[in-house]
Amino acid sequence: MQAVLHIEDLPETALDAAAAFHGAPLAEARAALAAGKCDALALVFPPAPHDHAGWRKAAIADLARAAAPKRVNALAGSDPRAVSAALAWLENAPGITGQLLALDAGAAIPQNGAI
Repeated sequence: MQAVLHIEDLPETALDAAAAFHGAPLAEARAALAAGKCDALALVFPPAPHDHAGWRKAAIADLARAAAPKRVNALAGSDPRAVSAALAWLENAPGITGQLLALDAGAAIPQNGAI
């Protein structure tokens, strides 16, 4: 089972957003993994400028390594259909972990509705 954690209300600048994430949201992610109720965790970040990608990738990769063999991935996007489709895909992709996937609403949902 995949748990989903929506990360909201991060500061606008990358440095401040990273600092904020490493507080309560990271603790919440670790608690979800430690609870033993899931074998995968997907974090959903809002879209952000390119300078946020580095800290997000590093945080997700480190969290995934620490949680192994559980899987940890993240999405960056705000379109509900794209997020929903990507979450469904991740839940059925047991070989994918430690990844940050940037979503594009038009590209993430092909005509047949599958990723």
